[in-house]
Amino acid sequence: MVTPKLSNRLGNDLATQALEAAGVHPLLARLWAARGVNQSSETLLIWSALIPPGKLTHIQLAATILADAITARKRLLIIADYDCDGATACAVGIRALRSMNAVVDFLVPNRFETGYGLSPAVVELALKHHAGKPDILITVDNGIASVDGVEAATAAGIDVVITDHHLPGDTLPQALAIVNPNQPGCGFPSKNLAGVGVIFYLMLALRAELRERGVYPPDGGPRLDMLADLVALGTVADVVKLDANNRLLVTQGLQKMRNGRMQPGIRALFAVAGREPRQASGFDLGFALGPRINAAGRLADMSIGINCLITDDEAHALDLARQLDAMNQERRGIETTMREEALAAIEASSPIIGATVCVYNPDWHQGVVGLVASRLKETYWRPTLAFARSDTGELRGSGRSIPDVHLRDVLDLVSKRYPGIILKFGGHAMAAGLTLREDAYDVFINGFDAAVIELSGRTSFDPVIETDGSLESGYANADVAGLLQQQVWGAGFPAPIFRDTFHVRQQRLLKEKHLKLNLERGHQRFDAIWFNHSDMLPEFADVAYRLDQNVWNGVISAQLIIEYACEAGSR
Repeated sequence: MVTPKLSNRLGNDLATQALEAAGVHPLLARLWAARGVNQSSETLLIWSALIPPGKLTHIQLAATILADAITARKRLLIIADYDCDGATACAVGIRALRSMNAVVDFLVPNRFETGYGLSPAVVELALKHHAGKPDILITVDNGIASVDGVEAATAAGIDVVITDHHLPGDTLPQALAIVNPNQPGCGFPSKNLAGVGVIFYLMLALRAELRERGVYPPDGGPRLDMLADLVALGTVADVVKLDANNRLLVTQGLQKMRNGRMQPGIRALFAVAGREPRQASGFDLGFALGPRINAAGRLADMSIGINCLITDDEAHALDLARQLDAMNQERRGIETTMREEALAAIEASSPIIGATVCVYNPDWHQGVVGLVASRLKETYWRPTLAFARSDTGELRGSGRSIPDVHLRDVLDLVSKRYPGIILKFGGHAMAAGLTLREDAYDVFINGFDAAVIELSGRTSFDPVIETDGSLESGYANADVAGLLQQQVWGAGFPAPIFRDTFHVRQQRLLKEKHLKLNLERGHQRFDAIWFNHSDMLPEFADVAYRLDQNVWNGVISAQLIIEYACEAGSR
């Protein structure tokens, strides 16, 4: 295990004062300013503050194509992705297009058979689709790298509209239209939309086009804001940066959930996860609902997840949600076994690790390697790749990285240094996937390690816990904890972690693995818990913690969730 360093996040006094002057709670003003919010307009989380769709390249062209297709009763087929972002994006597209009288169905590639994205093999499946040969394919959360797939579709007489958010390669597909904020030349101010956000924007543009044509009155047509719960779930689950525009989308979705207005599938997922939608938070989306949707794509067929999100039948939604919950339980068991095997293999190797961690077992489950990589990354704080063997004998790998290393750039450098060993790859700075020749594994792991060292200039890395400094004693209470829980925190906009020195009055172990404490600061006492930590603390400790609410027998009190602690004055 690695020992983190504590670092205080830099504040911004001018921005804090401006936000306070605009009526923002003083603590929120300080926290938001430290996360780059400079003016009150960035805190307007209402629909009127949404960046207009027209700033997305090709969005008007794509809207025109779809409006014409609806008029002509053409068959549309959404090509989805097998993760939560792809599933929610597909659900947004299906629900919105059907509400606008489109003839539309979906096809989601199988992770183990055709792999990711619109490939020629997926086009073959589209030609045999039970709804009939499609006239237009609409990709969601994929397609920007599908040069061969678009070519195959065109050759088969099928047009393609791409909606995606992934980084493009050197060559763009020859689609009718490409809507992607990250394509070259796109002037959309937020480059952080998830795939579900991109298709939501296209649906807004399509409704606007139908209004222009007189199909709907100027303010008429379907209520697309009712899809905000799906947009919020996909955005949080895909761990995209929560800039102001994404925070707006997530906030609107959470408000829908808290008010009881959500798709039957979302309500069913809350039920099987044992969570309460009236207190819905980003944590629920990222750690309770998202993993259950993802389990379908990891272990079986993501169409189960998509059907859960598009059905209007409450009973059917609950049945599908229960299936997803069972898959998630199975996924947890598989992941635990694989992680233990990976840790044992790493500990047995010499040297244990270099600048990176790579693990491979031919018997591992392809759909779970990314989760194993994520766990190992947290354990060793290194860019990490985990591989399994596919049915065709290739290695399928999934990776997770740390803030110091852009994972996709590293894979790109390795592919150029060692042509032919990586058969395909793609992803982001923090997560990526690849297919590798099995006989090239040893060459790859050495090349990967060298590329990380070259691009980062470092051979080892230390995690840093950024804190927001001391929590003012007047705000260390349950009401403020509730205020913080109501906000949207996540990737690029981290939840606040405070840092203070406490007198440890009591401490004991819960279930032999969680440290339960009573801490004192000044005249205030707090219950605190450090999950998965069993070592006792000294009498005085420097503690990094989150302020949380604890509800017991109807009484709400403040509780501290410890992220890290050490002897006072030692760090």
